Amino acid sequence: MKSYPPPPPDYLPSGLWSPAYAGIPGYLPFFDSGQLDTRYPAPVTCSETCYWFLFRGNEVLVPEGDGTIQFGDTHRLFSQTPLALLFIGMSGGVPCYAVALDSSVQPPENFRFSDIRGLSGRTSNELLGVAARASHLLLFDRTTKFCGSCGAGNLLKESELAKQCPVCGQIIYPRLSPAIIVLVRRSDEVLLARSPGFPPGMYSLIAGFVEPGETIEHAVHREVMEETGITICDLCYIGSQPWPFPDSLMIGFVASYAAGTIRADPAEIEDAGWFKRGALPGLPGPLSLSRALIDMFEKDSFARLNTVSRGEGDVSPGNLTGLS
Repeated sequence: MKSYPPPPPDYLPSGLWSPAYAGIPGYLPFFDSGQLDTRYPAPVTCSETCYWFLFRGNEVLVPEGDGTIQFGDTHRLFSQTPLALLFIGMSGGVPCYAVALDSSVQPPENFRFSDIRGLSGRTSNELLGVAARASHLLLFDRTTKFCGSCGAGNLLKESELAKQCPVCGQIIYPRLSPAIIVLVRRSDEVLLARSPGFPPGMYSLIAGFVEPGETIEHAVHREVMEETGITICDLCYIGSQPWPFPDSLMIGFVASYAAGTIRADPAEIEDAGWFKRGALPGLPGPLSLSRALIDMFEKDSFARLNTVSRGEGDVSPGNLTGLS
């Protein structure tokens, strides 16, 4: 497997590309809280200025309308004791907190509860990432109340993002589920599939979770074979994206078709096929890594990948080349 530089900074598919990102040059995924200072311990007291992310289940409190959301002192709108209050990190020196409200709580006047995907365009990408992290950590808090080994109540650690059982000492960290997603191309065609749970007419890329004991690269090959019956080659890493629905890390690749005929797995795939550039079906929304990869394909951004000579669909990793 060989990684390669992303498209130039002036290419902005779905708003995901920015030269400011410090990881892969030019890549800035949505829901990324990487600019957040998450060092522990948490501040002893809250300063006058804080960011508050108030959640009822998986939805965050936002003002009505389409104005910019600043996440100010909305916690003062509620008199009930919160189910949880967690330190999320420091954004530009400002402490950020996640608050879990009871499921019976109703929004105050001129406010509503919204899925965090609805925040796009109404707040900065950095605060969108903080909201995603807040949602993930509140899920961690409410699903790890008790120790899985002895049943005692867990306590939050002060020195790191974790819980510890006071009886047996077991330490529990937030769950993170790595999942691969791959764009498979065949000349000017891309492999797209739809799950039975997708909205009508929508197709996306092949994706799936990494299983215990396998590499990420093996997971890509396995998922493509299991879901469509084809084999791939020329696997190249593109980028990753936090996906807090509820706790995934999406790891994106591009690959070339090697051999085989599509045979969709009916247990997971309703339909799959090759779609030509410029004639694609309904696609995922602009916040996803899946859409970013498809946008790159539509712009023909993978054309600079050199063709690799191979036999029987096999290829030596040493023969892979990146952008020329």
